[in-house]
Amino acid sequence: MKPVASLKNKVAIVGVGESEIGRVPHMTGLGLNAQAAKRALDDAGLKVSDIDGVLTAYSFTEPYFMLGSVICEYLGIKPRYNASVVSGGASPAIMLKHAAQAIVSGQAETVLVCAGENRATGQSRDATVAALMAVGHPYFEQPYGTSIPSFYAMIAHRHMHQYGTTREQLAHVAVNTRAHALLHPNAHMKKAITLEQVLAAKPIAAPLGMLDCCLISDAGGAFIVTSAERARDLKARPAYLQGIAEYHTHEHLMCAPSLTQFGAIESGRVAYEMAGLGPKDIDVAQLYDCFTIVPIIEAEELGLCEPGEGGAYFASGQARIGGKVPINTHGGMLSHAHAGAAGGLFGIVEAVRQLRGGLGARQVEGAEVALVHNEGGILSSHCTLILANDKG
Repeated sequence: MKPVASLKNKVAIVGVGESEIGRVPHMTGLGLNAQAAKRALDDAGLKVSDIDGVLTAYSFTEPYFMLGSVICEYLGIKPRYNASVVSGGASPAIMLKHAAQAIVSGQAETVLVCAGENRATGQSRDATVAALMAVGHPYFEQPYGTSIPSFYAMIAHRHMHQYGTTREQLAHVAVNTRAHALLHPNAHMKKAITLEQVLAAKPIAAPLGMLDCCLISDAGGAFIVTSAERARDLKARPAYLQGIAEYHTHEHLMCAPSLTQFGAIESGRVAYEMAGLGPKDIDVAQLYDCFTIVPIIEAEELGLCEPGEGGAYFASGQARIGGKVPINTHGGMLSHAHAGAAGGLFGIVEAVRQLRGGLGARQVEGAEVALVHNEGGILSSHCTLILANDKG
C-alpha cells in the first residue's frame, strides 16, 4: 500500500458553531445549518464573502437532491468548491479531510463544513421508524425485519460473547455521557440518569434499551477550515490538523469481515502515523456513540485501551473528565445531540473547544491533543482525525 500524503500542520479549524439543539419547531433543517454556520463565522471573525468552499452532508427532512448547492444558495455563497458527502455518520470527518485536500491543492482557501437536520420536529415518528428499518441489504437482510438498532445489537451480543463485556458496562457508557452533557449549556438532555435507569429502560433491541440509543434531535453544526498560515491571523485560536485517515470495510453487515473488529483500526493507524503520535499522546477523545457498544469498540481499536477492555474502561471511570482519557466530553450523540451527520460533527466542534480551553467544569485539564472518530453505516465507514492546539 502506498504511503498517504501527509496533511500534518497544513490546515487548521478556525471557527466552530452549533445551532439551537433539542426540539426547535420554528426552524427548518436549512435554518439550523445557517445558524450554525453564522456562529462559526463569528467565532472565526470571518464574513460569508470570505468562504470559497462549502461541504455538507445529506438530509432526511429536506427535499433537495443537491443539498450542497442548496446550502450555498441559502447562505448567499458562490464557491469555487462545493459538494455533498454521503458517508453516513463518518461524513463530517471525511469532509474535513476533503476540505484539507482542497486547500492544500489550491482548490479553495477557506472552507465551511456544515451538517444538520430538524429530525425531532421535521419528520413523523412513523417516518423515523421507516428510516431505521430501511437500512440493510434489500434482498438478504431487510426481509428478516432488520433495523439499525438490531444490527448494533448483534454486534453488542458478539462483543459480549467474545470478551465478556457486560450489560452493566454498556450502561456505564450512557451514564458517562449524560454526566458530561449536564456540563454543556446547549445539550439536548438536561437530567441526570443512573445505572439502574439505563438497565430498566424500555427494550429496543436486546441487549440495547432506550438509553443505549442515540437521540433524535433538531440540530446543526459547522466548522471552518483554512490554511495553517492564514489561521494565525484570525480571531480564534486554531486547532491544527495533525493526522487524518479513512477506511471502509463493507456496507451491509452480512459482508462485514468481523463483528468485533472494524475499520477504526486502520483509519486510526494511518492517522497516528501521519501525526507522528500514538494513543498515549491523546488527552481527550470524541468517539461516535450512536449506541453504547460503539465507543467501547472504538476505544479498543484506537488503542485507548486493550481489546476486550473497552467496557471496563468506561465502568472504571477512565472515560470521565478527570480520567485517563476522557471520552465525549460534550455528551456525545447519546446525550448532547444527534441529527444525521451533525452527530459526528459535534465531536469535532467539542475537540476544538477543548483544545482552546476555558470550558469550566467540562474542561479537560492540559488538553493539547484531541482525537475524533466518526463512523457511518453499521460500523462500515471510518474516519479518524487528530487535532492539536499547537504545531507539534
